[in-house]
Amino acid sequence: MTQLQSVPSPSIHSEDRAHEADHPTSPVAKFGIEQPLKLDCGIDLAPFQIAYQTYGDLNADRSNAILICHALTLDQHVANVHPLTGKAGWWEIMVGPGRPLDTDKYFIICSNVIGGCMGSTGPASTNPATGKAWGLDFPIITIPDMVRAQAMLLDRLGIETLLCVIGGSMGGMQVLQWTAAYPERVFSALPVACSTRHSAQNIAFHELGRQAVMADPDWHHGRYFERSTHPHRGLAVARMAGHITYLSDAALHRKFGRRMQDRELPTFSFDADFQVESYLRYQGSSFVERFDANSYLYLTRAMDYFDIAADHDGVLAEAFRGIKTRFCVVSFTSDWLFPTSESRALVHALNASSARVSFAEIETDRGHDAFLLDVPEFFDISRAFLESAGKARGLDGAGG
Repeated sequence: MTQLQSVPSPSIHSEDRAHEADHPTSPVAKFGIEQPLKLDCGIDLAPFQIAYQTYGDLNADRSNAILICHALTLDQHVANVHPLTGKAGWWEIMVGPGRPLDTDKYFIICSNVIGGCMGSTGPASTNPATGKAWGLDFPIITIPDMVRAQAMLLDRLGIETLLCVIGGSMGGMQVLQWTAAYPERVFSALPVACSTRHSAQNIAFHELGRQAVMADPDWHHGRYFERSTHPHRGLAVARMAGHITYLSDAALHRKFGRRMQDRELPTFSFDADFQVESYLRYQGSSFVERFDANSYLYLTRAMDYFDIAADHDGVLAEAFRGIKTRFCVVSFTSDWLFPTSESRALVHALNASSARVSFAEIETDRGHDAFLLDVPEFFDISRAFLESAGKARGLDGAGG
């Protein structure tokens, strides 16, 4: 087994992260003072920018576009090498020629969300009013804000409607918001491992992570860029706690059990005696290399605030009343972060609103992160749903 060791500090300098926040290694759509993003908190954000990636070709009638909405700790680098880590794209297993999101058929778009740190305006970006990083001066953002920004990007790209919107976890929340806010622009939707609102338990886990970040002495009330520091210890702990929620007990037992890390006997210390400890430390230390601590605070808060029924007197079905969008809702049996009961509640609401919906609960012990891993049943369901949507929309089977 590969030996995983704790990394005491990030190997990617804060200057690299700061540069990527303002000048990303991907295309950028810039919006000036005359095109503000109207935020739910009551602030008009302007100027701002959206960083994005595209894969495949847009066909002549612009009918083969698919929007991928990324999860909390991910970004727009879906199927290309990540500019900070040098690692492969986070969904290369799903996106590419011949894969479920087939770039020979579809035009794939993924943007970094507002509030992110990989080129879309967020707390790590430079505030034009001060010339310094926004930090906590950045306004609080919501899932609807993210979707409004994505809609503005699609307008800029000249794409009126989408063949499909797909995403898991926080990305799934964005998918649902797309269908509620812009139903006429979404032909089909594939929300995966998500919910229509965050549970009290999930809010609690997020608060644990935020407090870990804010307790780090290098956080400096969000002004760490000005001090040339980064709260990597607190952010690593937040990532470790969050990562546990993405897995299942069965997956952790299968992968690690109680096996020792590079030793036969305990050290009778607080070193990483167990392989699972070493794994979590590695996850934490590698995460801080590519992610901004303040962005973590803002994006977790956006998920906490999400409640798609809130604007409809708490009646979820009303959020989708009269919708024509085709849905395929997917959950995983071992996902205790967004359990199948949450997906069933969504399906019941969609049925009550007379929406066209299919539902799949996939048997796997891989937990919440299953949608990012090699789960053939998920691939088959996604491929079949997209092909059915494409056929219903009259696609000829190829882009260009």
